[in-house]
Amino acid sequence: MKTFKKTLIALFVVLIILQFIRPEKNMAQGDYVSTFVSETQPTPEVKTILKTACFDCHSNNTVYPWYAEIAPVSYWLADHIDEGKEHLNFSDWVNYVPKKKAHKLEELVEEVEKGEMPLESYTFIHQNARLTAEQTVALISWAKGARSAYPASVENRGEEEEH
Repeated sequence: MKTFKKTLIALFVVLIILQFIRPEKNMAQGDYVSTFVSETQPTPEVKTILKTACFDCHSNNTVYPWYAEIAPVSYWLADHIDEGKEHLNFSDWVNYVPKKKAHKLEELVEEVEKGEMPLESYTFIHQNARLTAEQTVALISWAKGARSAYPASVENRGEEEEH
């Protein structure tokens, strides 16, 4: 029983210490998705969907809830955001080549169609990020249209140039 008590106290001390060591916040200044918005031209409805369901984890600016200040949740959120930005970062849109932009929009369509995005762990707490059937259709339709603005044969250009 003494070992259990010591372990519990040690865990409590670690938890207290973690409250003072915070992960870096994902907070950009200014219009952090301006290039993405100007290039893909989402409708006001789709822009609201993106802001509500996507930008927190897939841009350089996150609106943090109150519980993000509490470790270990703060670490979990930081990791989750880093992973989300690794897959797609709307704030880095300016640095993506057209082929990558087209691919990222394709992936967006696939993930939303499969119901993989937004993540259940996100929508569990952020109820307003749950997509209705109409929002899903609007988002997918917009993404397919935006995808078509990028050269459709980007993947084939290298093959054509070789021949």
